Amino acid sequence: MPAAHFFARNLEEVGLDPEKVQALFERAEREVKSGLLPASQVAIARNGKIGVMQTFGKAVQGGTEKPATDDTRFVIMSSTKAFTSAAAWILMQEGQLRPEDRVVEYIPEFGTNGKDVVTVEQLLIHTSAIPYAPHWQKEWADHDKRLNRFAQWKPDHTPGEKFVYHVSANFWPVAAIVEHLSGQRLSDFVRTRIAEPLGLPDLRFGLPPAGNADVADVEWVGAAPTAEEYEKMGVKGFNATTNAINEDGVLELNETVTREAGSPSAGCITTAGDIALFYQALLNDGRAHDGTPVWQPDMLQEARRIRTGELRDPFLGHRANRALGIAVAGGDGKANMRGFGRTNSAQSFGHPGFGGQSGWADPATGISFGFLTNGFDRHDIREARRRVALSSLAAACAAE
Repeated sequence: MPAAHFFARNLEEVGLDPEKVQALFERAEREVKSGLLPASQVAIARNGKIGVMQTFGKAVQGGTEKPATDDTRFVIMSSTKAFTSAAAWILMQEGQLRPEDRVVEYIPEFGTNGKDVVTVEQLLIHTSAIPYAPHWQKEWADHDKRLNRFAQWKPDHTPGEKFVYHVSANFWPVAAIVEHLSGQRLSDFVRTRIAEPLGLPDLRFGLPPAGNADVADVEWVGAAPTAEEYEKMGVKGFNATTNAINEDGVLELNETVTREAGSPSAGCITTAGDIALFYQALLNDGRAHDGTPVWQPDMLQEARRIRTGELRDPFLGHRANRALGIAVAGGDGKANMRGFGRTNSAQSFGHPGFGGQSGWADPATGISFGFLTNGFDRHDIREARRRVALSSLAAACAAE
């Protein structure tokens, strides 16, 4: 849970509308009360402070089921990718790394099977052609296994040719480059260069075994949509078309060894409040609460620049709108398809996570938002609607 000085004295201090905030929390709590989710956590921040944070339900923590509280931490799945990207941004602003650099310049083992042409930018914008490359999250901690995976992976198509959301593999070489250039483990780099400067010690990649007592175990809930439901929506079922995410692979994140590994695509463990405050720093020209610069404004501008042009999501058909490791809402009416709500501005940016996790910032209002849950809904249509509903309510919370 973030330190007390990060919390506003009241909603008025940060310009949030009490009735709209209440509507947000009622929607979040409804999922738990109805039995759809075991636990969830919501935080909304503005003007550098958390306006309000609330946690609902119960979760197995440290082997015992108990009420989830604001101190409960969650595995944030692919919302992790924003933090790994932010680590790479630091090296870019220091001149150590460029988006156009080829991965093999830093990791020769990656250059097999035609991957020698893949660039850092292609990894970050999901055009590197390894969307479903096989691996286990716990393997990140084993340097040799990691390099063996890099060598084994084969492109599904020509790198740079098209956008396909990469479930996990693309962020492994990004993080390996961070480690190569910095001389630090990713977990240490994120801790010393991001979490500690931002005053967020509970934001962790790589959790020691003693730290599991307040982490909510993930669990699968609900039933998958039927073929008729997918057809009615006019989309291909994402979870039905890839075996890169399976139930055993997700439950692996309950294992101590996997949490300790701290994988760069799904291994961050933190609270919704920490996510909201991370995005507040990105809205504050990259400065921490005390004014300490973490990212340079010019770097953040480049990081948020859409680089996928007219490339489209093959499952849903909308433009991908991918920047350097994050998604941008866009003004085409499809922001809800990119992990945002229907009331976000076009400039909103962030990254959702499998299972319903959400983190974003809206420059138009100054609002940032975090939503986490340990209940991974097999019904991915319902999960997407939940994310859209919560994000829509959160984005509208600014007082008029």
